[in-house]
Amino acid sequence: MEHLEKAYELSILFDFYGDLLSERKKHIFNDYILNDLSLAEVAENEGISRQGVFDAIKNCEKSLLTYENALHLAEKYKTASRICDEIASIAESIEGDKGKRITELIQEIRKNGI
Repeated sequence: MEHLEKAYELSILFDFYGDLLSERKKHIFNDYILNDLSLAEVAENEGISRQGVFDAIKNCEKSLLTYENALHLAEKYKTASRICDEIASIAESIEGDKGKRITELIQEIRKNGI
């Protein structure tokens, strides 16, 4: 289970910071983490050794964590999402147009990228 949780967390960081990686590293990371290919499969696709893939993945992981530690975008997103969930829950208990409007605004925030 730990591997899945780590892959999930890395995929979130990749969503935020993946464009900061080189094209080759993005491709390797995408195949290994998101497409769940083995080191051997990625190595064969890339024409490099399994150790090369492993090193590239570790380098990507380090870079993604460095970006998150500096910018905190994923952390801020998770916090904003949790707050939106809480506001939506409260809005559901408000009867009438005000509750409905709050719910609509939350949906609009989520649609536009929180």
